[in-house]
Amino acid sequence: MKSLQLLKILFFGPKVTEDEKKLRDFPEDAAFQEVGEQVALIVKKLYGGRSLRIRAVDGGSTNAEEIELTALNNAYYDIDRFGLSFVASPRHADMLFVTGPVTRNLETAVRTTYEAAPRPCIVVAVGDGACDGGIWKDSYAVVGGVEKVIPVDIKIPGDPPTPTEILRGVLHALKSKV
Repeated sequence: MKSLQLLKILFFGPKVTEDEKKLRDFPEDAAFQEVGEQVALIVKKLYGGRSLRIRAVDGGSTNAEEIELTALNNAYYDIDRFGLSFVASPRHADMLFVTGPVTRNLETAVRTTYEAAPRPCIVVAVGDGACDGGIWKDSYAVVGGVEKVIPVDIKIPGDPPTPTEILRGVLHALKSKV
């Protein structure tokens, strides 16, 4: 009897999804699109038609930043349409995203990844931890922000920064290279 009531609620109950019209008018989407189009123009100018290749390395983060980086690559944000793509090897990277404070255990990994990347490689510190060590900066297990291990070109603060803030940081870094 209870399963019949449950099925009745599931099929004939109230609608619980968002209204599609509300979702289309989201101001964050317009800002992301505008920044993305500016990035696309600079990428085309700097890299002659190929994409800007990004390698992400975790220096010891809580994974909040990695979730936002993953969102950049999903079907909703789709940074590939702006000429940005993530690569598996630092040897193919034009830009290096480093997340989290650099822990003592991962200091060598961050340095090795940077050294494997071709020059010039734009280094971006993503999130508060990467910028200055965040709430862990005085911990015995943390070296500090990324700039204590490798040179940093741009810092994107936030805990974690949104996909739009990350894309704005990429735009800022690229503008300094034009």
